Amino acid sequence: MNPPLRLPQAFFLPTPGGARFCLFHPAQGPIHRGQILYLPPWAEELNCSRRVVAQQARTLAEAGYAVLQIDLLGCGDSTGEWADATWQAWLADARQALRWLQASSSGPLWLWGLRAGALLAAALAAEVATPCHLLLWQPVINGQHMLQQFLRLHQAGQWLGTGPALRLPPEQQLAHGETVEIAGYALSPALAQGLAAARLHPAHLAAARLLWLEVAPAPSPLLSPAAEQQLPTWRAAGWEVSAQAVSGRSFWHATTTEDATLLQQATLRELATSVT
Repeated sequence: MNPPLRLPQAFFLPTPGGARFCLFHPAQGPIHRGQILYLPPWAEELNCSRRVVAQQARTLAEAGYAVLQIDLLGCGDSTGEWADATWQAWLADARQALRWLQASSSGPLWLWGLRAGALLAAALAAEVATPCHLLLWQPVINGQHMLQQFLRLHQAGQWLGTGPALRLPPEQQLAHGETVEIAGYALSPALAQGLAAARLHPAHLAAARLLWLEVAPAPSPLLSPAAEQQLPTWRAAGWEVSAQAVSGRSFWHATTTEDATLLQQATLRELATSVT
């Protein structure tokens, strides 16, 4: 007889900085394979990727993993404003979510980061006392580059006549300690500085696994040059690395409904072969 289905649980996680909206997917089936904390991407990428992430979280739960999703400070349904967010506050939210997950489930720990969420996942992995593994989807390697791409949205808005006029270029306003509005998001100097300083570095963890997955719009996709340059560093640090690219579109940028079937299948396949 199959065990009863355990329904997802939506709740607000108390933190010193307010309540954070979370969605917990309990592990299904008789075998619990581990626990996964999902750390979301930056700004509008979070909204564009919600559907794909929700699909993956459900399939991971069906495969026996307990999965926790969190909206960070000022994001989604959590309290606070994006203008109040800092990189350190988001990392503190991730720590709080991890403590809740570890108290509520068991098994090998995975930190799952999408895009800039990979930077948070790697930073959190460097702090945790227990061994953990990383599942990174299209990871951002250099936070400064991510910030520069985001700031270019202001210039694009000016060309299209949709962005607010600024006294100075956004980089200069941030340098003067002023918050700027970019693509509908109020970006504070503290958050900009935190992202700019973030780098994807491997922590020295014993017997840790890194699953690095990318998508590319090609019949025979290849890993990005940035990934090929980065991965030897992780292997040299002692990580067991599995990396591949699958065919697919950049769903985190799409304004229309997108699926990432091959990415989701590759994730389940790679996790199933993990020795944990």
